[in-house]
This record gives sequence, C-alpha cells and structure tokens, in this order.
Amino acid sequence: MALFWSLISTFIVSAVSLVGIFTLLIKKEVLHKILFYLIGFSAGALIGGAFLHILPEVLEQTQSLSVFYYVIAGFVLFFMLERYFFWRHCHEGTCEVHAFTYLSLIGDGIHNFFDGVMIAVSFCVSPKLGIATTVAVIVHEIPQELGDFGILIFGGFKARKALFFNFISALTAILGALFGYFMADTIKNFSLCVLPLTAGGFIYIAASDLIPQLHKERDRKRSSLAFFAFLMGIFFMASAKIFLAH
Repeated sequence: MALFWSLISTFIVSAVSLVGIFTLLIKKEVLHKILFYLIGFSAGALIGGAFLHILPEVLEQTQSLSVFYYVIAGFVLFFMLERYFFWRHCHEGTCEVHAFTYLSLIGDGIHNFFDGVMIAVSFCVSPKLGIATTVAVIVHEIPQELGDFGILIFGGFKARKALFFNFISALTAILGALFGYFMADTIKNFSLCVLPLTAGGFIYIAASDLIPQLHKERDRKRSSLAFFAFLMGIFFMASAKIFLAH
C-alpha cells in the first residue's frame, strides 16, 4: 500500500506543474498578489511540516544525536543544489535569465525526483507522515511551478509547450518515489537518514528562499498579511497533525 499511495501522491504533485495555465487567465497584478501571500503560506507549511510532522516521527524511532546532523546535512545539501546546480525558485512569475530555460527544466527534474523520494520514504514510515509530507510538498510546489512556467514563457516557449515540458519534468517525482520505496525496503534505517534530510531541506527552502521574498515587501499592510499567511501555514500543518492523530 505504501507504494500505491506514494505513486498516487507523486502523480498529484506532478499535476501541480499544470498550475501555470491559470497565469493565462488571471491579470498579472492579481497573480502577483495571490502569489505573494501563497509564498508566506508555503513557508509556514514547510516549517510546520519539518518541526511538527517529520522530526517528531523520526525522534520516536531513535533518540540519536545523528538525527540533527542529518537535518544540518539536508540544509547544506539543498544549499549546494541551489547554489551549484542552479535550481530556479523564481516566485515572480517571470524571470530575467534566458540561459536558464533548459537548465531550469533539468534542475526542476532533479528537485522533483528528490520530492518523490521524500514522499515514498514518508509513506513507508506511516500513512499519516506520507500525507503530511505530500501536503507540504504541494503547497511549496505551487509558487515554484508558477515561477518555472514563467521562466519557460520568458525563454521563448509557447504556453502549451511550456506546460508540456514542465509536466514532463515534474513526472520525475514518480521515478523518485519508486527509488525511495525500494531503497527504504532494501536498506536498513534508510528512512532515518532521508526524513531528517527532508526536514533540513524544508527548513532551508522556507528560511533562505521563501521568507526573504516576503522581506522585500515594503508596504506594511501587504507585509502584515503575508506574515499572517505564514502563521496560517504553520497553523494548517498543526491542525493536520491533530486531525491525522485521530
């Protein structure tokens, strides 16, 4: 059942890549407002997913200090991937660098592969943790996929071609789920390594990629609403924790 739900979840995550189609139906000004608050919500959800779902689950299985070393390693790993492999977390809808168009697809494919690994390993530990991880990934993927779609459009892709290639890149999450599932079933304690790495990655994305975007806003009202959205993201994951406990 873990494999089945992992594949279903990663397909849903992959389908999020098609969210770019809504950018064609919404005015640019409205889209930027929605995206700004969604970034705040995503940051809160990732923080909540790491500290309220993933880490408590791991610490129930082991009290080893190595858990926190893996969290740090996850933070450093995501830093390296973004710095040296040029993952593009563009949240403004349109990015400025044409040269990153195809590289963005490759980087996004690697990113989605790791998302699939995280989801599969989480489901192997428990269905509740799998659901929580999937939700955290989805709320982060929406603003990212809007940004990736913007890169492809700005780089010269037609809308249909951009949606198609973005979706193909997103499908690597399914390959990641298969890899994660069979690795978790084969290698002892694989999940105890991957889950804290996942938590570290979530913390990195929230702290160094999403929250800095919120700090760029100078309007006090918009900034306050974005902070409220951030708190709502944490509250959402806390509520999910309570709901899944029953």
